[in-house]
Amino acid sequence: MVEIIRNVVLVIYVLVCIILIVLATIQTRENSGASQTVTGAGANNFYEQNKGRTREGRLKRFTVIFGVLFVIFAIALSILFVM
Repeated sequence: MVEIIRNVVLVIYVLVCIILIVLATIQTRENSGASQTVTGAGANNFYEQNKGRTREGRLKRFTVIFGVLFVIFAIALSILFVM
């Protein structure tokens, strides 16, 4: 029974890894440096306040979710392979 659970969790873990790699590679790079301070691009404009509703915001949120799943499944696999 533990062998079946181990294999199922391993397959899900591999899928999470692949999805996480794809999500990380299709994201755009955020340039937040001193130039934004000089030009006035801060957190008070409309785009920054509604960034979570954009494509980049959704990609970032999904990347965080799959990153957490990656850690959870890694811990679960380490426990399952000790058994």
